[in-house]
Parts: sequence; C-alpha cells; structure tokens
Amino acid sequence: MTENPEETTLTLVDLAHRLDEQNIIGFVRNMVPDLRSGFSAVNPSRFPWLDELRRAPWSGVLCLGMGGSAAGGDFLSTLSAHGGGCPIIVHRDYTLPSWFDGTWLVLATSHSGNTEETVTATHAALAQGATAIVIATGGELAGLPELHERCYLIPSVGGQPPRTAFGHLFSRQVACLEALGLLPPVQPTQRAAMLDRLEANGEHFDVLRHPEGDIALLAAGLVDRPLAVLGPTELAPALNRFKNQMNENAARFVRVGVLPEMNHNESVAWGGIGPNGDETASEHALLVLTWPGVHPRVSQRLDWMVAHATTEHAWNLAGEGTSLMESLLYHCLVMDWLSTTLALLHGKDPSAIAPIDALKAHLQSVQ
Repeated sequence: MTENPEETTLTLVDLAHRLDEQNIIGFVRNMVPDLRSGFSAVNPSRFPWLDELRRAPWSGVLCLGMGGSAAGGDFLSTLSAHGGGCPIIVHRDYTLPSWFDGTWLVLATSHSGNTEETVTATHAALAQGATAIVIATGGELAGLPELHERCYLIPSVGGQPPRTAFGHLFSRQVACLEALGLLPPVQPTQRAAMLDRLEANGEHFDVLRHPEGDIALLAAGLVDRPLAVLGPTELAPALNRFKNQMNENAARFVRVGVLPEMNHNESVAWGGIGPNGDETASEHALLVLTWPGVHPRVSQRLDWMVAHATTEHAWNLAGEGTSLMESLLYHCLVMDWLSTTLALLHGKDPSAIAPIDALKAHLQSVQ
C-alpha cells in the first residue's frame, strides 16, 4: 500500500476516483456484457465465408497474437484439448514455426490491428498461401482482407486497452471456431445461463459496491507479500492471464506453477531453504486455482502442496461453473477485480503501462 499517510484514510471508492484515469474498473464491469455481445456477433449469416472454411480439412489452428490479444488463444487451446476437434497452438513471435504450411488455419488477433509481431507473422503466413482469419478493431491487420483473397475479417470493438478487451476478443474467437466445427457448439440457452451466472458473480466481486467483500479482503492480505498462483493444467491459461493482469494492472510479479508438472521440480523450492538460509517460500502468498473437473490425483497433489508449503498465507480460489469454459471465465473475473484492487491499494493507476509505452517508442525510433 502507498506510504503516504493521507492515502491510508481513503476508501477504495476514493482511490478509484483519484487513480483510475482510463476507467479500467468500468471495463472490468463490462466483461460479461462484452462476452455476450461477442458471442452473438459471429455467425454464418453475417460471415458467409465461415461455411466455406468449415468444409476444409484443417490440420489445426495457429493463433497469432501478443499480450492481451493472445490470451484468448491460450484458452482456445485448452478448450480444444479438453473437448475440441483439432490442435490449437498459440504462437507469439515475428516468425512462423518451421513446420507451418497452408493446411493450418491462421487466427490472427490484435486489438489495435497494428501489433508488429502479429502483423509480420500474418504477412508471412499469407505469403505461404495460408488462410487467415483476422480479429481486430482496425489497423494494418484489418486491411489485409482487401489485399488477400484467403484472408477474412471479424471486426472487434475498440476504445479500450487490449487487456480489458478480452471479453470482446475471446467471445469472437470461440464463436468463430464453433461455426467452423472446430469447437463443440454450446446451446444458446446453456450459454445464456452461463453468462447470467458470470454476471451475478461479477457484481459480487465489485469492490466499489462491496468494499468489505471477498475480493477487497483478499487484496488487503496480498499487498505486502510476493504472489504465487498454482493450478491444474487445464487452468494454465487463467494462471498465465492472472500473472499478466497483475503485471500490467498492479505492476506486481507473480510466480506461476502448473500441476502436475511443478510437483516434479518446483515443489522442492516450496519446501526448501533460500540462498541465505531463510525459508523464502514462507514469505509468499499462495493462491490455488481449482475447478469442479480437476483430476482426482491432481486434486490430491494440490491438497498436499497446501498442507506442506512453508507459507501460512494460502487461499483456495474455487472456479465455479458447469463447464471448463465457465470456470476459466469465473477466474478471469476474479483476477481482473483482484489485480485492479491491488493497483489501487498500491497507489497505482491500473491503466498506466509506462515501460511498455517507452519500449514501443524506442522500437519506432530505431526502425
């Protein structure tokens, strides 16, 4: 928390009014409405080319993107591994994998449409004769369908930072792959019920409406401690997004561990001794993300980890929902509210990303 004595008397509402210059909290509140509008925005009636692409025998989907615009690809990959029809691989770079060819469908996502790594890789894929679907609000990517016959645009909604546009982008990605038959379709009534439950949870997490609620209390317990998040493989996208949201919103580092893999290496460090003989693991706040579908053996591993970790500061964040997608989105709501609340408690504008802006300016100057 900020050391300014005057700040200690300020409420979260006061801090939000003082610090949240780009209304990040407003964007967090809109995630579920963004999801709802995005799911309904993509269908074969609006984009007839989806029926044509559905008939192709794709080897898989290569998701191109960076930062918040790439996060949805991680979720797609996990959902496909859990119940989809083809491999979905996320690629964050300027170049393409050496094995890439035109049998792979490219899904290029950039909120601005000008992310240079994504633009460069998409150009390279189209030069190899690939088919690409672009999700963007504008920029160079959005203009590619005018130049390439095998490139198609799904427009998204602008006017906000990329990391707050996850609802817009991810829902369009999911709806697109469902229309292509690459993810199993969800019945409209089931999806509507899921979104209603998520919306109710989002209202419950709202720290300005519930300043003594679960998220606010948890954030207060995390202010002065290094953060670590653990969870099963199928929640890895949520763990990674948790780290990224904490990095950008709250300017905090986060250690990420995925089970069962981390039990074969990192578990030693959690029970070990630091370089100066101090038990550094005991200083960490440990957040354990779960969901109803966790493999029984992984659940046992998680229970053992919590029982034997040297830290006394551990919380179980149980993702609610009737599906993996709902549990993942539930965790997204938690992490957005938690990271934004920590930003306020640290006296930081959650929209401020000065190092990223400075790097972009440097790269432009050396072109």
